[in-house]
Amino acid sequence: MIRHLSRLRLTSFRNYATAALDLDDRHVVLTGANGAGKTNLLEAISVLSPGRGLRGASFETLQAHGSDIGWAVAATVETDDGPADIGTGAAPDGGRRVRINGANARSIEAMSDYLRVLWLTPAMDGLFSGPAGDRRRFLDRLVTTLIPSHSAAVSDYEKAMRQRNRLLEDNGDTSWLSAIEAQLAELGASIHLARTDSLGHLQALIGQSLDDTSFPAAHLALTPLFEDSVEPAASTALEAALAERWRQSRGRDRAAGRTLVGPHRVDLEVTYAQKAMPAALGSTGEQKALLIGLILAHARLVRLRTGITPFLLLDEIAAHLDPDRRRALFAALDGLGTQCFLTGTDRMLFEALGERAQMVTVKDGRVARD
Repeated sequence: MIRHLSRLRLTSFRNYATAALDLDDRHVVLTGANGAGKTNLLEAISVLSPGRGLRGASFETLQAHGSDIGWAVAATVETDDGPADIGTGAAPDGGRRVRINGANARSIEAMSDYLRVLWLTPAMDGLFSGPAGDRRRFLDRLVTTLIPSHSAAVSDYEKAMRQRNRLLEDNGDTSWLSAIEAQLAELGASIHLARTDSLGHLQALIGQSLDDTSFPAAHLALTPLFEDSVEPAASTALEAALAERWRQSRGRDRAAGRTLVGPHRVDLEVTYAQKAMPAALGSTGEQKALLIGLILAHARLVRLRTGITPFLLLDEIAAHLDPDRRRALFAALDGLGTQCFLTGTDRMLFEALGERAQMVTVKDGRVARD
C-alpha cells in the first residue's frame, strides 16, 4: 500500500474558513487561478512536519484574516499499520500544538513517525544563484526530513547566537558568555555533523544514478567551517574547537556586531555534475531540472534511511518544463511510490498523468474534487 493522505481538513487557515478533501492514494493535482489558494493547501500539508512550513512563516500569520478562530490542519495518513490522525494548530503562546490519534503529542517531531514532507516552490528557482542563507535553509529542510530534531536544533542555535551577540554588544559577564558559547558549540557541532552526514549519503545515492538522463545530477559540498584549519570529525572535539574559536574571536565579533564563524556561515556548493560547472551558471531550465533531480534523489534517500517515502509538494512545477521533461517528471514521481501534490493554473499541463492523478479545483478558498 502507498502511504497517503486520505483526508485533509483546514480550519481558519490562510484564505480558507474551512476546507475538506477526501482522497485516494493517487497523485493530487490542484488547479485554479492565481490567488485561489492552491499554495495555501500545500502549506497546510507542509506544517504537518517540523519547522515552519514551505513559506517559513510565523505561526500566528497562518490564521485566516478577520477570523477569531485559531487555525488548524488535520489529516488522516494511511499507513501499513492502519490510519493515523495527525493534527496541528494554533497554541496560546503563538506557536502550535500537535495531536496524534486524539492525544497530545510528546513533541512536534512525533509527526515524523507517520509522514515526511518535501517541497519545491517557485521561490526556490533562484536557489543556486541566490544568497547563501537560502541554500542553508534548503539544506536544513533536507536534513530535517531525515533527522526530524534538526529543525529544533537550528532554531535553538539561532536563539543562542542572538544571545551571544547581545552579550558582546553590552559587554556582558564573561562567565555567562562562556556558558552561552558552550551551549552554542554543542548545538553547532550537532548541526554541522548532521549536515555533513546527510550530504554524504545523498551524494553517494546521486552517484549511483549519474547515467539517468531524465534530470541532471548535482555534486554537493559544504564550504569549510573554519577557513584556516580542518574541522574535527568527532562531535566532542568539534564542540571544543567551536567554543575556543568563539572565545578567541569575541573582540572581532563585538566590532562586527555579529558572530563571524560557525555553521550559520557555511554555504552549500552545488555543481552540475554532467557538465562539471557551478549550478549557478546553468540556464534557468537547467537549474530548475537540477533542483528537481536533487529533490527526487533526496526523496529516495529518505525512503532508504527511514522506511517512509516523503510526500512531495510541487508548486507550479510543470509550467516551465517542456512536454518530454514533464513526462519524465511524472514517471519519476510514479517510481517513488508516494502521493505527490502538484499545482498549476492550466490543467492541460497534467494530461500525461491521466488516471494516475485525482483532479481538484480550487476557487476562492474552496476546493472540489472533479
